[in-house]
This record gives sequence, structure tokens and C-alpha cells, in this order.
Amino acid sequence: MAKIAWITGAGKGLGRHVALLLAGRGWRVAATARTEADLDSLVADSGDRAGEIVAFPGDITGRAAMLALVTEIEKCCGHIDLAILNAGTYIRFGVDDFSAEKFADQININVIGTVNCLAPVLESMKARRVGQIAVVSSLSGYRGLPLASAYGASKAALTNMCEALKPELETSNISLSIVHPGFVRTPLTDKNEFPMPFLMEPDVAARRLLDGLEKKKFEITFPTRFALMLKL
Repeated sequence: MAKIAWITGAGKGLGRHVALLLAGRGWRVAATARTEADLDSLVADSGDRAGEIVAFPGDITGRAAMLALVTEIEKCCGHIDLAILNAGTYIRFGVDDFSAEKFADQININVIGTVNCLAPVLESMKARRVGQIAVVSSLSGYRGLPLASAYGASKAALTNMCEALKPELETSNISLSIVHPGFVRTPLTDKNEFPMPFLMEPDVAARRLLDGLEKKKFEITFPTRFALMLKL
């Protein structure tokens, strides 16, 4: 029987390429995104891969909706073996247009939205005492970058959360990873008007992510040179 992976933010960019790569490796992928047209395109592109991709549209900011969605996935496809919580966005603003509303919107999507997905998955995996979870943060969580005060803070919060949860989850046989990508070519980064060092293609980034998960690494970072620069 094929293993079940749930990927949020699967309609575009990194999430889309991870979904296609997993399906190619024989996984049954439950793909979630807000835009149904993106999911329809993803399913169509999955073609005759060894596994399959099943669309489960949803908005991660809805807590009750995500609880119901996880229940629906496990009823239709089986228990989730791997959850890749990738959905998020970048709300770009600086000092001139800084506002509490924009900051709250960013935190609500990237942090609370991720937690809305994490909580029901954890309940299912804890009951079975097995599972693997990856939370996608960002290298921008390492230090503050211009025009990313809220985005960087949201990603740093995800990293800190995972660091806190990891020791407890190990006692339940649940593997947790935090993923720190650098710049990956996506529809979001295509809007950037500034230099993006070590920009990676999404298919390359997807392979790096899955390679790290296969090794059950806690921290998965790429590209390596950019990560080292920010850490130093």
C-alpha cells in the first residue's frame, strides 16, 4: 500500500515540485492549496507517475476547516505518514507603510495557519505513535532582512516552535524537521525587485528537501553557502 503524504501550499512553487517528486516515488499525495485551478493543474501534470496526487482544496487560516480537512484526507486516503506544512506567503513592507494590521496578517497566515494544520496532524500521529512532519520556515528566520520584518519574525517563530516540540515528539516516535530554504524561484520570488543570491530552481530545492527528510534530519537548509553566510 502506498504511503500517504499531505502537502500544504502544493499549488505552486516548492510545494508543487515536492508533490510531483513524491508521486514519482510512489507516494499517494494529498495536495492542499487555496486555488482549485492550481490543484487541477497539479493533478493533470502528475500524469502516469508511480503514485497519485489527490486534490484537497483548503485555506490554512481556517482552524475548523483544517481539522475537517485532515479528517477527510485520512478517511479517503488513509493515515497521513508524512505532513509537509509548506503553505505561507510574504507580505512585503518597510518602515514607511509599517502597520499592525499587515504584521498581524503575516503572522496569521505563516504561524497560526501552520499551527492550524499541525495540531490535527499531531493528534492523529500521537494516537498511532508514528509519523513524520516537516515545517517549512526560511533562511530569513536566521536574521532580520530589509522589508521582511514580519515575514522573518513569522519564520523565526516556526523554527523556535519546532525546536521546542522536537524532544517531546521523539518520545512518541514522531520525526520533526524544520526546513530553511533560501531564495527559490516561485511566483512570489518572481515579484522581487532586488538581487536574490544563490537563487535555486524549485525542482532542485524539492530534491534537497526530500533528501533531508529521507535522512530524518531535523534542520534542512539550502543552499548551503547562503545558509552559512547568514548563520555566520
